[in-house]
Amino acid sequence: MLTFDEKLAIIEEFIELERKDVSLGRVNFHFKESISDKKNVVYHLHPNGNGFVYGEYLTGYETNDKGMVNIRDFSKSELRTIIQKSIDSLSHLHNENDHEQIEDETWINDEKQKLTLKFEDDTWNVYAGLNLDGTFNSYGEAAQFLDEEGFQPE
Repeated sequence: MLTFDEKLAIIEEFIELERKDVSLGRVNFHFKESISDKKNVVYHLHPNGNGFVYGEYLTGYETNDKGMVNIRDFSKSELRTIIQKSIDSLSHLHNENDHEQIEDETWINDEKQKLTLKFEDDTWNVYAGLNLDGTFNSYGEAAQFLDEEGFQPE
């Protein structure tokens, strides 16, 4: 399990999130640009390492009645992935103008196999070499697919 400080360091990598200290040493991180009424991406990160990430619109995660996913036992890559997915689910970050600055991403699995994620013609495409492996409507959907297949950003 990652420590509070390790989780905090990972979460603070997301410059779009704003830290809010709350009671009992816990920390929340808000996403002001949310297009939803929901602003908390990280909720009640506790010094004991427990905490939650908003995941109501995500698939593949068990949520509580508030749509939160417990991140107590998440690895570094799992934590980064779910935070990015949460932000994507609450945002319009990937609008037409943002795509001009997005570079191809390489994702790798434990067997050192690599896939490439590219934004092309308003869709997110996953390639295995020159072969198209999947097409998705959002970065979050593509990242979730890659994560579920055992791939992590390189």
